[in-house]
Amino acid sequence: MYMRKRESHILDRFLIYPLEMIPYVVLTLAAAFTVHEVAHAYVAYKFGDETAKRQGRLTLNPLKHLDPFGTILIFILGFGWAKPVPVNRFYFKNPRLAGFLVSIAGPISNLILAFIGFILLLLSVKLSGTLPAGFYSGLLQFFTIWVNLNLLLFLFNLMPFPPLDGFRVIQDVVAPEVRAKLSKYEAYGSIVFLIIVITPLGQYVFWPFLNDGRELIISIFNSVFRPLM
Repeated sequence: MYMRKRESHILDRFLIYPLEMIPYVVLTLAAAFTVHEVAHAYVAYKFGDETAKRQGRLTLNPLKHLDPFGTILIFILGFGWAKPVPVNRFYFKNPRLAGFLVSIAGPISNLILAFIGFILLLLSVKLSGTLPAGFYSGLLQFFTIWVNLNLLLFLFNLMPFPPLDGFRVIQDVVAPEVRAKLSKYEAYGSIVFLIIVITPLGQYVFWPFLNDGRELIISIFNSVFRPLM
């Protein structure tokens, strides 16, 4: 018993989430990462690129999409990423439009999941009087984590750093000559991104945007549903 308590204490020092919340986080990540990557793969497939489908990425099996390092970072830093879906722009009739829609599809899918979770959270509150106390508490914790994590993934992936979706979006909206220059320095940008992620710099570069953006979106959700509450 002493060893179990000591082990739990040590883990709590390195995890951003309490141990009792880990099952909720795992379930949310499995859904959020999977839907995110399938959204990329599906939109690319609809525009004529079957690369992701041929590699088995057009599937709801989470094991096909989880990136070990990006997943671990969620538990330590609070944000992370999945395994990128392969996209071949050669198959697109309109590469800039198709590329933009493929890139934005992933983050948008997380925003939609957050919106659905917010609705279910409100429904749980409405039904609080009819639910067992323990079950009700679990629902609130789960849907709160669901909303927050999906919003973090939505915002995080929109940041203009390679290899995030925000960088791909910028590549597809700028002029071709600018895209060529961005692609030239993409490897260096990825290195800078990783340095920021694994050092305390992330607290100053990422978290102000993530926290402020999350609060703004939740306030918008609240304003949409306030007349119904």
